Amino acid sequence: MEAHAAEHAHHGPPPANVSSRIDARILGMLLFIGSEIMLFGSFFTAYFFIRVVNKYPWPPPGEHLPVFVAGINTAILVTSSFTMHWALQSIKRGNRAGLRAGLVLTFAMGLTFLLTQIAEYSRIGFAPSDNAFATVFFSLTGLHGMHVFVGLTLLLVATTRAFRGHFSPEHHHGVEIPGIYWHFVDVMWIVVYTTVYIL
Repeated sequence: MEAHAAEHAHHGPPPANVSSRIDARILGMLLFIGSEIMLFGSFFTAYFFIRVVNKYPWPPPGEHLPVFVAGINTAILVTSSFTMHWALQSIKRGNRAGLRAGLVLTFAMGLTFLLTQIAEYSRIGFAPSDNAFATVFFSLTGLHGMHVFVGLTLLLVATTRAFRGHFSPEHHHGVEIPGIYWHFVDVMWIVVYTTVYIL
């Protein structure tokens, strides 16, 4: 009788605010990332009209982009995705040392990327108000830089919690959700770097 009652209690769909396929916190982050992709899309639309539709020279004569330094910075940021993945897989296996090392390395590489970008701005040789090229360059790279800063804040929180022993193989959303955001930041930079610096 009790078994029948328990089976009846769990019958039917999950509550209206709970998905049976994906955790609500992860779904929230994915939806947020979707809105951020649309934000970046509006900036890329401006880039497309300025450079392609108006056939604007990119970069204009006399102005140069630090392609090599940005390439090294790109490699640093891409590598940080692997250390982020390592951190998540470590805690899933109960390896707290791997979790902490992965988070610290990810944060260090993300901070290196952001500081290098700031240093690049100080030596770039043009300002956002100089021309359309400069405006689009600073808008796209600056928008991404702000997202890196947000990602670093999330990583700092996750790292602090990791050193306090808050995560376990069963409870690791505090690592997984910042990780999803960080992978998004990395992928978006690859798009920005390829579009702005290479093509």
